[in-house]
Amino acid sequence: MDNNHPQVNFGKTGVLLINLGTPDSTSWLDIRKYLKEFLSDRRVIEVNPFLWQIILNLFILTFRPSKTAKAYKEIWMKDINMSPLRYYTQMQSKKVNEKISNENLIIDYAMRYGKPSIKKKMYKLQEQGCEKLIIIPLYPQYAAATTATVCDEVYRTLMKMRWQPSLQIIPHYESEPLYITALVNSIKKKISEIKWTPDLIVASYHGIPKKYFDKGDPYQCYCQKTSRLIKESFNKIPLLTTFQSRFGPQEWLQPYTDKTFENLPKEGKKKLLVICPGFSSDCVETLEEISIQGKESFLDAGGEEFDVVPCLNDNEDHIKLLTHLIQKYHV
Repeated sequence: MDNNHPQVNFGKTGVLLINLGTPDSTSWLDIRKYLKEFLSDRRVIEVNPFLWQIILNLFILTFRPSKTAKAYKEIWMKDINMSPLRYYTQMQSKKVNEKISNENLIIDYAMRYGKPSIKKKMYKLQEQGCEKLIIIPLYPQYAAATTATVCDEVYRTLMKMRWQPSLQIIPHYESEPLYITALVNSIKKKISEIKWTPDLIVASYHGIPKKYFDKGDPYQCYCQKTSRLIKESFNKIPLLTTFQSRFGPQEWLQPYTDKTFENLPKEGKKKLLVICPGFSSDCVETLEEISIQGKESFLDAGGEEFDVVPCLNDNEDHIKLLTHLIQKYHV
């Protein structure tokens, strides 16, 4: 045996839970840095890259960080100085690690944009002896602008690795029975806590531009499938699927969540419960856009009751689902 040979760790499998990302703080500079990385992704913004960089740097990154910072300040976990999305993604990896409790399986997390980066965590797992990687993009419904861009970054990192681990990507789980059960249980729990019966449940998913769907992105189909399965398991209250968070002048998937909130009271739907099945952790889109802005616009339009079902976050059903997905692919 060569005594000069460096110590090589081996024999382990690494699991990386990957979420969208979060700024490091609510400062204008950190928000701008995060938005620049996110909005520079060619899968997120499919327009002429030269033209887009001019628009992005001259206009959007000059004015939008202040507005986004205000939204983050509303939901920031000040006691631990981090965003809810970072906190819950950390807790998910920690709790799954504890539940699986296998010394040959290392569960960690990364962010597509911001820190900790996918690249950094992949190299760290390799150093720890992971010869196999299982990647879980934390987007139940596949879309090119979310799941695929996670895969792009994973592949880019692999291209620079001299000794590549084997790779398994869990692409989507929109109809996984444990996922549907977890969502239905979270609806039932919320209904048991409130003192009124909803006229309607709105399932609000993040939107994508309609042209992405027209080009063949399956995202809308997966969202509708999740909603259908929720309705089949819980048909006591009608459920409507909508799409939120649109950006820019082009048409996005409809119906729009914000317009729906404004119109429902006129249609006699004045008691509303909202769930956001496409978000694995509560974040600025669920806590500020829906729970604060959405509630305000619904009540201003004549609504009487409004509540939001929390995302699955680090609850027991979600940890059970993530554990199941890992064990299903860890063969």
